[in-house]
Amino acid sequence: MNIIYLSSEVTPFAKTGGLADVAGSLPKDLQQAGVNMHIFMPNHKNIDKNKFNLKMILRKVRLKLGKKTKEVNLFQGYLPDSTVPVYFIDKELYFNRKGLYQENGQDYPDNAERFAFFCLAALECLKILNIKPDIVHCNDWQTSLSIIYLKTIFKNTPFFQNTKTLLTLHNLAYQGLFAKEKINDLFLTENLYSPTKLEFYDKINLLKGGIVYTDLINTVSKTHSQEIQTKKFGCGLDGVLTQRKDSLYGIRNGLDYLTWNPATDQNIAQKYDPDSLNLKAPNKQKLMQLNNFPYQEHTPVISIISRLVPEKGFELILEKLPEILNMDIKFIVLGQGLPKIESQLQKLAEQFPEKLRVHLKHDENLARYIYAGSDIFLIPSKFEPCGLSQMISLKYGTVPIAYPTGGLKDTIIDIDQNYEKGNGYFFQNYTSSDFIKTLQRALHCYHNDKIKWIQAQRNGMFQDLSWTASAKEYIKLYEKLMVNKNVATKSCVKAIS
Repeated sequence: MNIIYLSSEVTPFAKTGGLADVAGSLPKDLQQAGVNMHIFMPNHKNIDKNKFNLKMILRKVRLKLGKKTKEVNLFQGYLPDSTVPVYFIDKELYFNRKGLYQENGQDYPDNAERFAFFCLAALECLKILNIKPDIVHCNDWQTSLSIIYLKTIFKNTPFFQNTKTLLTLHNLAYQGLFAKEKINDLFLTENLYSPTKLEFYDKINLLKGGIVYTDLINTVSKTHSQEIQTKKFGCGLDGVLTQRKDSLYGIRNGLDYLTWNPATDQNIAQKYDPDSLNLKAPNKQKLMQLNNFPYQEHTPVISIISRLVPEKGFELILEKLPEILNMDIKFIVLGQGLPKIESQLQKLAEQFPEKLRVHLKHDENLARYIYAGSDIFLIPSKFEPCGLSQMISLKYGTVPIAYPTGGLKDTIIDIDQNYEKGNGYFFQNYTSSDFIKTLQRALHCYHNDKIKWIQAQRNGMFQDLSWTASAKEYIKLYEKLMVNKNVATKSCVKAIS
C-alpha cells in the first residue's frame, strides 16, 4: 500500500503548529505497521539542508502547469530515526520566504499560487519518480488542491487511475479563502467556481473544495468530528460536512513517546515515571530557578503553553488572573499571539512580580521544564480539534484543567467524576466563574487530598495516548479506501452560499 502524505509543514524540518507534529510522527508509526509512506512538503527557506542531509534528486525539471511551464527541483531526506522518505518541493520564487504562510502578521498575497504549485508539482514528481500512489493523504487547505486536481485535471490520467484520497482536517478556522478571480491562477476551469464546488460567499474556498471532492474525510478527534457538523464549530462548513457525514471519521492524534516521555527525557532535570513521582520535584525546583522564583515545595505551580489568542481561553484567564495571582501559587505563561493579550499579560507580570512570569516566545527547552515541573496545566480553549499540550501534560504527571471540547473531551477525565480513571478537571460552562471554581477545586485537592492528587497524576501517566492506536485507525481508513477503489466519489454537496 503506497501512501503519499502531503503536508505544508513537518517536524523537525518546518513548523508553525500542531500539524507539523502530526506529520512528523504519524507516518513513522504507519511505516512501522507495514504501510509504505512517502511525505511531500515545500522546501521552506528555514530548512537546514546540511543538518538534515538533504540530497537533490531532481534538478530543473520542467513541469507543464496549465498553460504555463515552470522549473522545479526536488530534494530528498528522511524523517529522523525512521525509514520514511521526505521529498521537498523546491521553488525559490514561492518558498524562499521568511515565514511559511505570512510575515509580520500578514498572509503572503500569492499563497493561492504558492500552494497550487506545491500540489501540482508533487503530483507531477510522483509520475517522474514512478511512485504510483494508492492513496494521497492530504492535510488542511494547503494540500486540498491535490485532491481537486486528482478528481479533475488528472481524472483520466492512467498513472492516477485508481488513486483514492483522504483529507484530514486539523483546524477549520483556516480554509484557504481567496478572491474568485484567482480561479485561473490555480490551473482550474471556471466551472469549478460554483456553490456545489469551490464557491463560498463570493470567494474561492480551497478547503471546501477538498471536502467536496475527497473520497474520505477525518478530523483529529472523535468528538470534534461531531462538533464540526454544527454551526458553533463548523466555521461555515457545517452544511458541507453534514452532507458528507457518512464519509467523515474522527481519529485522535497521538503523542510521540520517543520525544515526550519523562522516563527517558534527556532534557529535564530528573527523569521519573508513574512509580517515582517523588522525582518530579527536582524538575519543579529547576523550573523555579529558570523563572527566578524561590523554590517552595508546597506552593503549586500553574502553567499554560499556548498561542495567546481569545479562542485559547485567554479572555477567561485574563478576567480572573488578578484573583488567581492573589492566591498562594506561581503562574508561568509561555507563548506568542495577539499584541493586546501579550501587553495585558506583561502588565500583570509587572504588577505581580513575585507570582507571574510571562515568556513571549517559542522555547521548547523551557516548555519541557514547564511540563515536567508544573503541578497544574491550563487548557481553557473554547474549541480544540485535538490538542497536544494536554497529552504532554498528562504524560508528565501535570494535572490539566480544561473545557470539555474536541480532543480535550476525548483525553481528559474529571477525577471528581471517575476516581479510577480520572486524570484532570473540567469546567462545564465556558464562563470565567466556572473556570475559577474548577481551579479552586483542583487546588483544594492538591493541598488536602494528596492520595487523590497522585491518583490523577498516575492515571494520566499510565494512559496510552501514543500514535500506535491512532495509526491502526488510519490503516482501517486506508483499507476502506482500497476496498472501494472502483467506487467513484460523488460530489453531491448542495449550494450553501
